[in-house]
Amino acid sequence: FWIILLTPAIAHAHCDIPCGVYSPWVSILAAKTVWTMVKKILGLKRPASNAVETERIEYQNTFSRMVRVKEEHAELCKRELQILWSDYFKPEHLKMFPKLHEIFWDALKLCSKNKQHVDLAAAESLKAEVQKVAEMFEAAEQAKKNSSQELSGVKKG
Repeated sequence: FWIILLTPAIAHAHCDIPCGVYSPWVSILAAKTVWTMVKKILGLKRPASNAVETERIEYQNTFSRMVRVKEEHAELCKRELQILWSDYFKPEHLKMFPKLHEIFWDALKLCSKNKQHVDLAAAESLKAEVQKVAEMFEAAEQAKKNSSQELSGVKKG
């Protein structure tokens, strides 16, 4: 009985402490990976109809691996964007970024679309929306830094 009570459980979260460690870079890299995989998938040459079985199997293997990576990174991008949206950005950021919710909504929907399809335009749109999120993040961080410097300047003077 005591063993069950004393055995720690594994918790999975990007913390609700909050930790204060946030960055859009994982979502940027994930979106770029989605885009790269889409380009590679679209450029992958199918074996001829009379190709030997090993060529067909090699094609199927490469194709399925590229699709898996594309889908994994679309999901990673989605998860990282959700963390930024729900944990980093606060109501006060809406004053700075009136389209914050719309940009995140569009980016998250594009993550799903890129999981479901092999569409270069959707992959490019995902990269662009994630870049908008990154720009909002950087502007928010700069504003926080400027505010902190102003407060420390007031205290010193």
